[in-house]
Amino acid sequence: MDKGLKIPFYAKVALVSVCIFAFVYTMKVGQHIIVPLLYGFILAILVNPLVNFLIRKKVNKLLAISMVVTLALIGVGGVLYIVSAQITMFGESYPILQKKMEEKGGELVHWISQTFKIRESKIDKWIVETESKAINNFAIGDTIAEAGRMILISLLLPVYLFMILYYKQLLLEFVRKVFKTEYHLTVSEILFKTKKIIQTYLVGLFFEMLIMAVLNSVGLLILGIDYAIILGITGAILNIIPYIGGVVAILLPMVIAFVTKDSLIYPALVLAIYIFTQFIDNHYISPKIVASRVKINALISIIGVLVGGAIWGVPGMFLSIPLIGIIKVIFDHIEPLKPWGFLLGNIVPAKSGFSLLKMIKNKK
Repeated sequence: MDKGLKIPFYAKVALVSVCIFAFVYTMKVGQHIIVPLLYGFILAILVNPLVNFLIRKKVNKLLAISMVVTLALIGVGGVLYIVSAQITMFGESYPILQKKMEEKGGELVHWISQTFKIRESKIDKWIVETESKAINNFAIGDTIAEAGRMILISLLLPVYLFMILYYKQLLLEFVRKVFKTEYHLTVSEILFKTKKIIQTYLVGLFFEMLIMAVLNSVGLLILGIDYAIILGITGAILNIIPYIGGVVAILLPMVIAFVTKDSLIYPALVLAIYIFTQFIDNHYISPKIVASRVKINALISIIGVLVGGAIWGVPGMFLSIPLIGIIKVIFDHIEPLKPWGFLLGNIVPAKSGFSLLKMIKNKK
């Protein structure tokens, strides 16, 4: 007699839904602890080869970890300094930029009025009402909270990074003790593939961002667009966010070109340059440097970025793709979860073996 507990399908769906809700709620509530910790683990995996190299060269473990963490902080600090210097330059000339924006806005209102036969006063009233709604919908508290979250991550990240590198062997031994002996080979394979995904993906992402920053900045400098370097770097950083970031990266320099230049040809040229750089990125840089590392399909990537942003804000958007890649590796090594791993991947079969129409005909 089968004594196994059989759970109805609707009960399984209810249990899974409750578990997902509880998991997402926990991730949301504990984001101030979880997000820096996840970044710490990812960066620790990234810089661990350098720590191992120094230890092999007879450098004390504590000193080696301290050197690597300090080096990482110096690198991040250098990038932040360059970006902040460009932002300061942008801030100093903001009043002039604002005045030009008002002038261009007036010209645009006049053109719309003449073209579509709408009174300028009516357009101005609509603009004022739209701005008022935007200001009301703009949650200052949420913005301050987002800034505070980024500062907290910046402060906790070096601490987490140091501790994870120092207690690496303890954490690995804990993982070994959690699973039974027959699962050790599978767990080791998952950990190895996870390490390779994170290392190759982040290194590839860094080089992609560097190349795109140079291409964007050079293109904007050739056109004589103001704030070319900060716009080029910003576009490269936004480009890390799949699909969504690239659109925003194009809009920013087009707006600046529209406001600061007297001809509409400049926004069109900016668009052409960014389309060209995106073409190079999508067909040459990303496939060879980044896309070959994390094989996630576009649909899952977009959903993952949106879900990451909804739960953890901007930090979650950057975390989404590496985390989905890790989840896929885990799913691919657990038999009941392999279909879900296949769903996350980018392998599209030429023809599905499941034909609903054929099944209906066979039933008849």
